[in-house]
Amino acid sequence: MILPDPAAEASPPLGRRERMVLAAIAAALALLLFGLRGGLQPQAPLEQLARRSPELPLALASGRPTIVEFYADWCEACRSMAPAMAALESEHRGELNVVLLNVDNPRWSQEIDRYAVNGIPQLELFDRGGHAIGRSLGARSRPELASIMTALIEETPLPLLAGVGSLSPLTGGEAQGTGQTTPAQAGPRSHS
Repeated sequence: MILPDPAAEASPPLGRRERMVLAAIAAALALLLFGLRGGLQPQAPLEQLARRSPELPLALASGRPTIVEFYADWCEACRSMAPAMAALESEHRGELNVVLLNVDNPRWSQEIDRYAVNGIPQLELFDRGGHAIGRSLGARSRPELASIMTALIEETPLPLLAGVGSLSPLTGGEAQGTGQTTPAQAGPRSHS
């Protein structure tokens, strides 16, 4: 024979009302914890762009113009420019590549040196053939970014904006089309 547990008899089972109150408290705590951990908020535009960014070699070989943005997660100017860049990238998907390279990632140190990145955000601008044709230094507004993207897509001259410029046609130490070599020039990081 099984004897009844005296402790079980001392506390009556929870009534419907008490169970509802406990369920409401548990739900409120779960929602609070969910909210504190970020909830269902989408990633910030900078992180969204970085995650869907194509690899640089693939972008440059795609036959589409490409914008490469050198950025950092802590860069306020990069973050402020990100919503406009993300919206315009979505509008021009299939016409233009947008590649983000984080300057804090050692994986991109060769590109940082190659494009003489000394400040961020820095945009490197490439034509459909993957050739560097210009550069933009500093944060850009949505209209400025739109005009840069339009110029790249339509293959027209870059807009006349402060901090935006075309790159020199001189390549490989030879003046283009002349057959004459030019003296080597020191880079912006050269101290010799």
